[in-house]
Amino acid sequence: MSKVALIVGAGSGNSASFARALAARDYKVVLAARNTAKLDALCTQIGAHAISCDATSVDSVRDLFASLEQDVGSAEVVLYNASAYTAGSITVLDPELVLDSLMQTAYGAFLVAQQAAIGMQRLGGGALFFTGATASVKGFPNFAPFAMGKFALRGLAQSLARELGPENIHVAHFIIDGGIASPGRDLGASDATSNANDAELEPDAIAQTYMAVLNQHRSAWTHEIDLRPWVENF
Repeated sequence: MSKVALIVGAGSGNSASFARALAARDYKVVLAARNTAKLDALCTQIGAHAISCDATSVDSVRDLFASLEQDVGSAEVVLYNASAYTAGSITVLDPELVLDSLMQTAYGAFLVAQQAAIGMQRLGGGALFFTGATASVKGFPNFAPFAMGKFALRGLAQSLARELGPENIHVAHFIIDGGIASPGRDLGASDATSNANDAELEPDAIAQTYMAVLNQHRSAWTHEIDLRPWVENF
């Protein structure tokens, strides 16, 4: 019987690469996003199932997991990949946009983690992953909202790793420290947009690390790992 994996905040980048890697290992993959139309091609490619979900809504997240349970089964693997990128000087930032950023990046992660933990406790284990960023550990000028959300996400992951680890639920936080290469670029081009110099993280390479952590034996679990291009300063 195939295992079930859920990716919340699915798109065309690293989450799509992870979805393909999971499908290649016979996982039933479910993709959740506010706009599921953008996921049609990926769903066709790997036989995934898409569900519309607003991760900042308690009811929407509960409905997501209820639909998942009814149509596919309980998720043994859950990745929270959603976030909002709000930037600007502290003196001009729109408070409503800042609130939305925090809701998508941190509060939504809590809602998804809560429902995921309930299901994994019933299963007797699972893996709960969070996609972080450079802003998870370092706040830059004019990026206070993003840093606030990603710092909160990291704190959530740390707390849940300690709480859920003894219940056989592997919680891991992935710090993506650098730009991610566009999945639609011309791989045959020689200019900077092709990522020929590996100056940006390749989505498939990120997915390889997700899979490596997923396959770890529980006697040697990774809680946090950072990934960056070889030319990135840190």
